Amino acid sequence: MKKILLPTDFSKNSWNAIKYAIHFFENETCDFYILHVHKLSNIVAIDYSYANEDDVITEDVHTKPAMQQLRKVLRQIKTQFPANTNHRFYPLYDYNFFVESIRKHVEEKKIDMIVMGTKGTSRLKKIIVGSNTGDVITKVKCPTLAVPEKAQFVKPKDIAFPTDFSLNYDMRMLEPLSNILENYKPALRILNISRNKTDLNMEQKRNRALLDDYFSYITHSFHYLTNTNIEKAIQFFVESRHIHMVCMVAKNLNYFHQILFHSKVEEISYHTEIPFLVLHEKN
Repeated sequence: MKKILLPTDFSKNSWNAIKYAIHFFENETCDFYILHVHKLSNIVAIDYSYANEDDVITEDVHTKPAMQQLRKVLRQIKTQFPANTNHRFYPLYDYNFFVESIRKHVEEKKIDMIVMGTKGTSRLKKIIVGSNTGDVITKVKCPTLAVPEKAQFVKPKDIAFPTDFSLNYDMRMLEPLSNILENYKPALRILNISRNKTDLNMEQKRNRALLDDYFSYITHSFHYLTNTNIEKAIQFFVESRHIHMVCMVAKNLNYFHQILFHSKVEEISYHTEIPFLVLHEKN
């Protein structure tokens, strides 16, 4: 059974991420934890299954509006996704700093993946990733699927994996990607972008061979682009190859920060439609 954490601020983007997650894990047995975090001084975390949503819940003036919103989300899920008996949903309401709350629930509930919107209620339309999502994917060591506001679920047929081959990959770190490849049987497009046309060094060749061996059981291919602008090179690759998801390792800082934090939406338009899976090293 997979355990999926779905942070929500009740925005359209977070609801879209919830819908995407339910579709994405449609054929798997999952517990989904829908978490709303609010900074207040007199609240304790509330945790209950939607099977008991009509029971009497101890609420105060601060928790009641959020609990009502969480119940509304559960009703929306029941209405739009009534048939899947393999999915269970648990609303959570927490008083804490956002990242600390995410870390706590990841550890306590042994979360396999976080799925969240790229942006929430923020009005900053030009940024790629909002502050909460940015904090989670950089500070919480859990696989995170960031779902853009315009993303609609389609069965992934091609997944891009940008890398500079500088990492000695831990196979456990690649497990979430491997699970997706086994479930959906997409082609994996491993992409290397260099600013200047240079040959791979010995370490890079070794890491490339490791990836080639690890993904030998699925359709995969290696692609090489030369471009001084990494973001635009990936944009070209995503559009020309009809990529449905981009996957990266957070530790691959050379690419990671440039793609997610040094770009603007009007420059890198695929970020409004293509989900982005971030992998972390296992502790």
